Amino acid sequence: MISVEEALEKILSYFDVLEPEEETILDSLGRTLAEDIHSTINIPAMDNSAMDGYAVQAESTVGARPSSPNYLRVTGEVAAGYLTKEAVEPGTAIRIMTGAPIPKGADCVVQFEDTDEEARKVNNQQTVEIGILREADKGLNIRRAGEDIASGSLVLKQGTHIRPQEVGVLASIGREVVLVIRKPIVAVLATGDELVEVGRPLPPGKLYNSNSYSIAAQVVRYGGAPHILGIARDDPEDLEDKIKDARNADMLVTSAGVSMGDYDIVKDVLARIGEIGFWTVRMKPGKPLAFGVLKFGGKRVPHLGLPGNPVSSMITFEQFARPAILKMLGRTNYEKPVISAITESPVKNTDGRRIFARVRVRKEDGRYLARLVGPQGSGILTSMAHANGLMIVPENQPSVKPGDHVMVQMLDWNEEV
Repeated sequence: MISVEEALEKILSYFDVLEPEEETILDSLGRTLAEDIHSTINIPAMDNSAMDGYAVQAESTVGARPSSPNYLRVTGEVAAGYLTKEAVEPGTAIRIMTGAPIPKGADCVVQFEDTDEEARKVNNQQTVEIGILREADKGLNIRRAGEDIASGSLVLKQGTHIRPQEVGVLASIGREVVLVIRKPIVAVLATGDELVEVGRPLPPGKLYNSNSYSIAAQVVRYGGAPHILGIARDDPEDLEDKIKDARNADMLVTSAGVSMGDYDIVKDVLARIGEIGFWTVRMKPGKPLAFGVLKFGGKRVPHLGLPGNPVSSMITFEQFARPAILKMLGRTNYEKPVISAITESPVKNTDGRRIFARVRVRKEDGRYLARLVGPQGSGILTSMAHANGLMIVPENQPSVKPGDHVMVQMLDWNEEV
């Protein structure tokens, strides 16, 4: 058996960043930018108002105070998206809305709250003049042209992970499409005579094929494009035929067929049409994990053979397939969030493997507390549905007891823990 770190290092060595493709900015969400983005415009395009108020000259406000306002003649009004031909002169003001271009001659904006506009409205007075109630410095409430983005500047670097805020930035400079790293195609194949496809009648002794769907969902969650190949029976020829359907994929993920049973044939077929890198890892659950490369003529497709038990399958995917997908997507950080928590449940480690125990983490009095979600059998898939983290018990630690500090790899990370 090899360690989790050794297995991950070997797996990742077989993957490279994929080629770029053009996508609309909305479809680029969650992807990795494959080009530097420079702006061709200033944002803001012109000096504009940061407040609803009055555009004035600062010198016209000198000495203004609530008990003795400076009264200015109002010569116009300008809203966002429009220009005014009127200019501000000493003793005059132009009513202005947030985002509207600063009129010629103005050097500051006095917000409505620092004028007597509200009192005039209450008294039904026309605003042919306005009382300024405080002095204003030059530049007050003015957003300068190019303050956010200057024309010609580098806005987003190649390799940026595109989030909603990056989509907004791209839209703000008028970009409709961008180059991003394409999604990896991940072929998903389940094996076993006991499996039945979802939606069909379930004969006695059979199981629905849940693994293909949980794995495919994980592929989607981490940015890949799943291609479900169906079910391969416990027959080398059928398995080999199904595996050939993965020839155009960037990775093949199979479930079951990699342990020591008589019908665990995946690694045998892998040895015949490819090469095996390793097939056991020092972890629990997930010890029977096969990795190798399939050879289809001149093309090589990395293959990750996950265990058949549904919990083992999902946990090994998180540790190994997820980082491989992220690497193909051009991401450089493959780590899940790991937090320090206090365990409320005991765990024994009897065989020197790294344990990934399913827990529910919650925050209480500023501390994270972790409790086992229930029985830890690798066939209890509902335990994954109840868990939001995996408590890590190191290989050389024989046990943890309630009150011990433990590290928890978070499956889900939000403020509701």
